[in-house]
Amino acid sequence: MSNTKTEYSVENPLNREPSVKELVSSFLTSGSISYDRNHGPVPHLSASTHSVQVDGLVSHPLRLTIDQLATDFPQHEVWCALECAGNRRHTMRTMLKEVEGIDWGDAAVMNCKWKGPRLRDILLRAGIDETRPGQHVAFSSYQVKCQEDEWFGGSVELERGLNGDAEVILALEMNDAPLEPNHGYPVRVVLPGIAGARWVKWLDRITVQNEESSNFYQRRDYKVLPAEAVDRDAAEPFWDQTPAMAAVSINSVVAVPEDNETVRRTKSGKLEVKGYAVPQGSNGPVTKVEVSSDGGKTWVDAELGTSGPDHPVGDKARKWCWTLWRAEIDIDPGTEKEVVSRAFDAGGNQQAEHSQWNLRGVGYSGYGRARNLTVR
Repeated sequence: MSNTKTEYSVENPLNREPSVKELVSSFLTSGSISYDRNHGPVPHLSASTHSVQVDGLVSHPLRLTIDQLATDFPQHEVWCALECAGNRRHTMRTMLKEVEGIDWGDAAVMNCKWKGPRLRDILLRAGIDETRPGQHVAFSSYQVKCQEDEWFGGSVELERGLNGDAEVILALEMNDAPLEPNHGYPVRVVLPGIAGARWVKWLDRITVQNEESSNFYQRRDYKVLPAEAVDRDAAEPFWDQTPAMAAVSINSVVAVPEDNETVRRTKSGKLEVKGYAVPQGSNGPVTKVEVSSDGGKTWVDAELGTSGPDHPVGDKARKWCWTLWRAEIDIDPGTEKEVVSRAFDAGGNQQAEHSQWNLRGVGYSGYGRARNLTVR
């Protein structure tokens, strides 16, 4: 999807993704090739005047400037992938059944190094009551009008926000540089292992409350509706019954070769295959990726890229990251060939052949696939 220069349009927000081949060319995703998902215009804010309000069920409401966020709290760095809830929607609609929504390919994901204060530290300063059950922390941006609401928001259970191991931060930096406007400058939420819909950009309010966010995109979108919800009318009774998407599913993608390519084997009859894999929620890192050229009858272990100058060191630091992988597989020459991949993570999760069809086409995590290949 190309940038059509419509950053300031509510009707035509900036939504684009790179080629998947380009995406897997480096472990850290630069802003120049990252995907963009928006429901409204991209605001251009000033760090010198912007602030974040912290309110709701706290004893000491706060209003924090960007300078205070950067200097009054310890800064925490986390390496993690950000995946759009609709990533791989095209595969769901072509492999399973038609769905609603932007026709995302396999590249609505990015892997970055993020830095900023922990949400936990901010909530504790605001005087949160950790003993009160059933609380949520809601994130809001009132900067621009969205397609389906006057503002954008999302929420997670407060327990996640207070859990130091969850590494939730308010990011001021991406890949050692200030956030770019389309990535939420001057501050956004980073929720490792959680679908990108909850990573609110251009953050200006954090509210501790007894219920989840009331925003349209929390209550009426980004939910894996049951199969009976075959259209908007049939979906109506299920919106309030279905939980909002939170943790991402284990996933892998075949990036090289891409669908419909003509490819040549090496002299030894091998085909090089490359891709990425992400772990499920907090169960990372990815521990294994397998590749098959015979529809899953036999599998070959891929080589995992786990080291390099731009890689974090150790499983704990790689917990939330994607893993880039490569394999050389045997494949016979011919047409209409297919290569598939499946991933495994440290929590014991294994990628399934297909995932549940749902009306909005979110959360697809079936086998990675390169389809309709012509092999020479």
